[in-house]
Amino acid sequence: MAIGARALEYNRTMTTEEFLGQLAGILEMPGNSLRMEDKLADLEGWNSMAMMSFIALADEHFGKTLSPRQFAPCVTVGDLAKLTGLNG
Repeated sequence: MAIGARALEYNRTMTTEEFLGQLAGILEMPGNSLRMEDKLADLEGWNSMAMMSFIALADEHFGKTLSPRQFAPCVTVGDLAKLTGLNG
């Protein structure tokens, strides 16, 4: 299966709520505490280690290969979702 097809398959299976739960786990926060509009700068756990974990999540669940440079324009949790191609 091509990477693009794999990413489409994964996008169909992860809901916005599941995405938020996965990210909350990375940030060591309660599963229902994140919203798409939350600012990354306000999240205590958002650091370089969380970014690396998010890169692994994007690869494993969405078939996306991300580089740290792609995070520069990200301001909100929703921006991270867009990096994965999640269409909540």
